[in-house]
Amino acid sequence: MIAASVPLQRPPDAKLLVADRSGRVRHMERSTLVGLFEAGDLVIANDAATLPASLVGRHLPSGHVIEARLAGRNSLALDQVKIFSAVLFGAGDFHLRTEDRQLPPQVQAGDRVALGSLHATVASLLDHPRLVALEFDGSPREIWEGLARHGQPIQYSHLPERLAIWDTWTPIAGPPVAFEPPSASFVLDWNALASMRARRVRFATITHAAGISSTGDAELDALLPLDEPYRIPASTATAIGTVRAQGGRIVAIGTTVVRALEHAARVDGIVRAGEGLATQRIGASSELRIVDAIVSGTHERGNSHYELLRAFADDETLGRIDQELNAHAYRTHEFGDSVFLESAHRGSRAVVPRSAAA
Repeated sequence: MIAASVPLQRPPDAKLLVADRSGRVRHMERSTLVGLFEAGDLVIANDAATLPASLVGRHLPSGHVIEARLAGRNSLALDQVKIFSAVLFGAGDFHLRTEDRQLPPQVQAGDRVALGSLHATVASLLDHPRLVALEFDGSPREIWEGLARHGQPIQYSHLPERLAIWDTWTPIAGPPVAFEPPSASFVLDWNALASMRARRVRFATITHAAGISSTGDAELDALLPLDEPYRIPASTATAIGTVRAQGGRIVAIGTTVVRALEHAARVDGIVRAGEGLATQRIGASSELRIVDAIVSGTHERGNSHYELLRAFADDETLGRIDQELNAHAYRTHEFGDSVFLESAHRGSRAVVPRSAAA
């Protein structure tokens, strides 16, 4: 695979690798994605807009440059923005690979940082010296204004030009709660949604605070994904129950949708409306109770997104997919090409009766 280096969400030459539940692999133009959906399917996407979550400033005790990449919070509420988890970097910017970035100054609880017009206190160290809880000064309005004025989208070195925040917003973007874009939804546009409706394919959304994808530190990356809040609307929960009762497929646009829906259904296999905090990790040993297929970007072996795909297909199938992606020069990262992967276990999952789905 090669890195996608241009922030174009729907390039006309985008490719799509399709793997059905038997493991058969084929290649298509991504513009034909809607043709894979069947009447009675429910396609669910993450409508989170992306925050300008990269903040550069100074660690006041040392005077050294520091970058804080906001990485999580426990609520989607717009007035609950005092405390974020954040990954810290030293001097440098996105032109350097994350693994080549300087380490941040050593921090401890109580340290103050100045990030543009924003000031914050290191409330605590979390599970790694570079992962901290930051508590911001000021009112929610002042914090939002500071983020808007001083923050930049989190960005990596495969994109040589600085991103604008709107480069990271999907066509269905709504509440600004994601730390990196839920980029699988870049495949959508209004023509695709109209085509789904014409094919009697249902469409719904959830809101999930998509987290950061890489830190450049293997030990820190092993902690990903962090806990991520989500919200499932009543209309989406009802549609899931109806489609499952009728035997239709639930198709997730992106790993964040899988994580939210499977967390919501962890107790009894039923998705109910409301908010939650996704704390689980999905991998080869996970049982998918809700999602039957996923549209995702192309992911490299070993990262948390790839691990989630192991819940859909065995390692032999994923190995063949990797070979095909490399042989056909698929583009990776958020502006890259896509895969459509159907769960190998869908045929063995019981249909939820209407009484349970209601």
